[in-house]
Amino acid sequence: MAVLLAGCAQSAGTAVGQPDTAPQNPARLRLIGAANEQMADGKLAEAGRLLDEAQGLGPENADLWLAIARLRFRGGEHLTAIEAADRALQLGPDHAPALLMRALMVRDAHGFADALPWFEAALTADRTNKDAWAEYAATLGDSGRHRDMLNALRELAKLAPDDSRVFYLQAVLAQRGSRPVLARSLLERSGMAARGVPAALLLDALINLDQGNYDSAAQQLETLSARQPANARLRELLARALLLSGRETELVKRFATEAARPEASAYLVMLVARAHERLGDRASAAPLLERAFAEPSVALVALADRPGLPAPTADLRKRGAAADWAGARSMAADFRTRFPASADFAQLAGDAAFGGGDADAALAAYAPAASIRRPWSLTRKAVEAYRRKDDDLAADTLLARHVAGEPDNIAALAALAQALARRKEWERSALLLDHAIALGGGHDPALLVLRADAARALGQRDAAERFSALAADLRPPALTRR
Repeated sequence: MAVLLAGCAQSAGTAVGQPDTAPQNPARLRLIGAANEQMADGKLAEAGRLLDEAQGLGPENADLWLAIARLRFRGGEHLTAIEAADRALQLGPDHAPALLMRALMVRDAHGFADALPWFEAALTADRTNKDAWAEYAATLGDSGRHRDMLNALRELAKLAPDDSRVFYLQAVLAQRGSRPVLARSLLERSGMAARGVPAALLLDALINLDQGNYDSAAQQLETLSARQPANARLRELLARALLLSGRETELVKRFATEAARPEASAYLVMLVARAHERLGDRASAAPLLERAFAEPSVALVALADRPGLPAPTADLRKRGAAADWAGARSMAADFRTRFPASADFAQLAGDAAFGGGDADAALAAYAPAASIRRPWSLTRKAVEAYRRKDDDLAADTLLARHVAGEPDNIAALAALAQALARRKEWERSALLLDHAIALGGGHDPALLVLRADAARALGQRDAAERFSALAADLRPPALTRR
């Protein structure tokens, strides 16, 4: 949403029943433009005042309601932001900026595949919309359609050859193709990392990891983690960079407490264990390695406490960490009463209910949150809530929808493959596992063991032996306490 929230609507909207060429009120256009500038500076109250003034200048139009949608989204009123975006489309069905905003909303809530028709509609309405081409290219890439992504980038380059996103997205494509030198050159041409754009800094860190510049990668990931304390993926990458750079003591100091928590990922636990092992502390390494390479648990932690989070969220998570689910639910209910249009507080309410064992209440709260954003962490908890209700059909359907929308998510692919294996649908399970392995999931022993089981069930003895051997190679030798 960053591009839309910071930018102004670029084309004229239309009133219901009027042609696209209907004249605009110049005073209202100036007010909408000023409101967008105020939003870009974070001055939401002033932006709201300007939009109220614009709303009083005659018939409604798409530009006005698009700006209102942006303001509501920036202010945390996510559910009413969708209503405003839909109102903009009612007033201007071919209004490209409104179609683009809806495309971004659909992408967040339903995945890449469902969003593509919306991007295409925005481009049909306005082939010169640079933001639409950039977001369309990025979504094609995330869908695994790299050739189509490159074609979309060529169209963007024709419109705006100096647009930094042309070079940045080409850099992403080069890095995905294991060409870090080219990726570095393109990223530098974009200038986005130098400007501190988080996505570009992350790409720069990944390139540094590939090129063996581990200290530089760790420094960049440290900066990003401080800005995004709830981003577990960033913390795992930082831990990896610290281990690769030989900073085991720093790794243990920073992540040992987190690795001891039940919600810690197996990957982070393994990294901390390896750091202990290199420091000669086998007693600390042994139990962590046992946890890291054990069969994955279905238990989920609803509200993991994290340092650096905003006070309301941190307080609620602390109650969850202390198993005070009644207090957590009461606090979450109060937040939802005060901020009924917030998807974030809806998800927190669902987490509190989930942690307290109320699957029905959790799913009821997750539903509006998922209409705005449906990350894998939310889908995973919703799937488990359905399973607690003995509704495996709904759980498996939700898993399949998530994989369809995010086809390169290794964790989601593995979860769906496990569900299919339980139903003895071995051929489909094997296809999903092969895709996950091709994406880099081959470092997970549990995934390889499941793939070996699928091969045996399909009568593929050689494949079963090969995958079993790969899984055995990844398992560490037994360690004993001293």
